[in-house]
Amino acid sequence: MEHGSYSDPSKSTFSFGDEDHTFANSVRFSLNQDPRVSFCGYSIPHPSDNRVNIRVQTTGDPAREVLNDACQDLMLMCQHVRSTFDKAVSDFKKGKTRKGNKDMNVD
Repeated sequence: MEHGSYSDPSKSTFSFGDEDHTFANSVRFSLNQDPRVSFCGYSIPHPSDNRVNIRVQTTGDPAREVLNDACQDLMLMCQHVRSTFDKAVSDFKKGKTRKGNKDMNVD
């Protein structure tokens, strides 16, 4: 859900249900990498409320668009980490280990 100003689409607060610090901090990190973002932060209204609010203020572009781009970037980062990890596990199981790991057995 988006809570923003109709007169200024560059400032909005987005509310995500069923999320926590893991998601919110990752999105905040991704948003802060974008030069269009002038402010980004998140809050959790109450510890028993499974919801996060992410505030985005941009230099002029619509906050919704910038958040969408940040989420796309985050998905690409996660895919890269996953593929790198999967390749390392595959290489390890094939015996392509680094020096010193010859005795380790992973099944």
